[in-house]
This record gives sequence, structure tokens and C-alpha cells, in this order.
Amino acid sequence: MGALQRDGHGRYQIGIRLWELGQHAGRQVREIARPLLQDLYTLTNETVHIAIRERNEVLYIDRVYGTRRVPQASRVGGRLPLHATAVGKVILAHEDEWLREAVLAQPLESRTPNTHVDPDALRAELAGIRERGYAVTVDEVRMGASSIAVPVFQREGTIGAALGLVAGAEDLDTLERHLPALRGIARRIESSVGGFPMRTLAPERRRK
Repeated sequence: MGALQRDGHGRYQIGIRLWELGQHAGRQVREIARPLLQDLYTLTNETVHIAIRERNEVLYIDRVYGTRRVPQASRVGGRLPLHATAVGKVILAHEDEWLREAVLAQPLESRTPNTHVDPDALRAELAGIRERGYAVTVDEVRMGASSIAVPVFQREGTIGAALGLVAGAEDLDTLERHLPALRGIARRIESSVGGFPMRTLAPERRRK
């Protein structure tokens, strides 16, 4: 049926049929999340996005653009360092400790003069994010931009994705007013996606 296939060494691996089913599941998850992102935009009038972790980077899966012009450092399908973005920090804060330490042990890219790259300071910052349940950044990836993000969990309580909002740096002090909307939409995504792993949100990869 094409569910499994053997490689040149006789070992079993996922066949093309299961690969196609996985891609279909990914489309379903994105189709579920999209209208909820649009709801979040309607509630906030700001640029909103959803992202997952891809190795030591954050991968932006979808975005709805606000009407205001704010500095944009990412695009759908783009990647940025976990340690420098609000969505990346909220994911990293809720990952297993060994993974956080592995990321912090690597050279941390400084995208702007304000990017937080000191490992000890980042550990303390991530602990605070876990405690309060959201992350905030300003001028860390691109000057003139601020962002706030909340976690999106899987049913088993593991971190699956992050939901974020981008505004101008001048709006930093008022970002927290959007937390009720961010958290409400994050819970709706969690309940709507159900058992589908959030990683199926990733863009489809073409067959070679």
C-alpha cells in the first residue's frame, strides 16, 4: 500500500503514502489556524503570526498583516534565532531544560545592538517567561519593532507553537493589553487542532 518502503540496506522507512497523509494533515492544521489568526487581527488590529521551533530557530508558519507600518524582520516560511524573538523565547522557555541549555551553549547571534546574547541573562529571562506565561521583546531583531507572544500547547502539555503580535517599539508599554486576546486565541487553537502535532504546520517539502 506504500505505507513503508525499504532502503538500499534493507531497513524500513516511511513510504510515500504515509508522507502524503502527513502533508495532508499539515494542510488541515494550517487551515484550522488561519481563521483564528484572522480573529486575533480583528481583535487587535496589529500584525499577528504563529511560529514553531525548527532546530535552533523559530519558523514562521502564517501571518496576518496589520494596517500600521511596523519594521518587519520575518516573513511566512522565514526563520529567525530563537533567543531574539518573542515567539522564539516563549517556545524556548517551555522546552525541556536540556534543549534550552543546548541552544544557549551555542554562539548566539546578535541581530541588533539590543539583542540579548548573554547566556546567564537569557536563562533568567526564560525563567521569568515561564512564570508569567508570555514573552516581550523590543529592538532585538530589528530596530523600531516590539513584540509579545504566548505559548500554544499540545494536549500532553508540551509546547507546540507560539502565537505572537508585532507593533512599533513605541507601543512596548501597551503590548500587554493584548494578552487576553492572545491567550484566548491560543486556547482556541489548542482545542481546535486537537491531537495533530503542531510541527505539521511546517510548509510542505517537495518530493525529490
